[in-house]
Amino acid sequence: MRLLRIPGLIILVLLTAFGFFWGGFALWYQLPLDVPGVAGAVIVWILIGLAVLWLEVTGRVRRALIVLIPVMAALLFWWSTIMPSLNRIWADDVAQTVTGTLVGNHVTLANVRNFEWRSQTDYTPRWEVRSYDLENLASVDVFLSYWSSPAIAHTLVSFGFNNGDQVVFSAEIRKKRHEQFSEIGGFFKQFELAMIAADERDIIRLRTNIRKEDVYRYRVNLTPEMRQALFLSYLDTGNRLSKQAQFYNTVTANCTTVIFDMIRAITPGVPLDYRVILSGYLPGYLYDLGAIDRSKPLDAEIQAASINQRAMDADKAEDFSARIRADN
Repeated sequence: MRLLRIPGLIILVLLTAFGFFWGGFALWYQLPLDVPGVAGAVIVWILIGLAVLWLEVTGRVRRALIVLIPVMAALLFWWSTIMPSLNRIWADDVAQTVTGTLVGNHVTLANVRNFEWRSQTDYTPRWEVRSYDLENLASVDVFLSYWSSPAIAHTLVSFGFNNGDQVVFSAEIRKKRHEQFSEIGGFFKQFELAMIAADERDIIRLRTNIRKEDVYRYRVNLTPEMRQALFLSYLDTGNRLSKQAQFYNTVTANCTTVIFDMIRAITPGVPLDYRVILSGYLPGYLYDLGAIDRSKPLDAEIQAASINQRAMDADKAEDFSARIRADN
């Protein structure tokens, strides 16, 4: 019987260690205290965790549970009270989020971002109202922007119209002013989720010319009906997020999973894949689905998709969108 208890004890110890590990990060990112106060609370939390683990590994499981259960229950109750907000002092580039109205085939978008970027800290803010005719919706492009790891990229979707207009939708973290992005913080309710609509000379040029990220463009093969349905899904998501705040999550509610959820609502048979989470590998997933050009090998398709040099050459040109697509 004692031998049979060992696997259960191991599982309990692992779950306890994970619970206190997770709880330490939750306290660090969410306690409304100054840094010394948070650090002190986390130290106390770690000491409690070590004491509980010591009781478990020395066979005093009941005593460990007397501490563990109420402590974890209190942590989870506190965690459940942390709610997303629409009212914070937001960073300028996410101060507004897109909303829209649909009348017949005509869509009017409010708060389309069209900043003039001179550097990451020097810019002229502009938020505009723009109108589009869905009957003239001609193309859908996916942009992937890489800044560090090849496994992680920011995903943006651009809709093109017969008159040359392009509008990009991007699900982004809604940072507070002077706040920096943190992948770890994204697991712990540090950021809200925002839907941004923007001009390509703003949101794409910002990444290629200002931030010097590596950006790739892929034309997505969709029927006219699917293009319109995807556009309207963005419209609905933007309207919803403007009224009902939602937390960003590094894995479950990020720039790529938001798109995947919308696509799956339109086409339920689309399979879930690890490359939806590791968005840097999304081109391979789209290639396997036949959603992008398969006339050449995937490596050649990725190489041809790079737009950085064309974006640098185009810079602030009025025909930026056309020039980043030239010879591609």
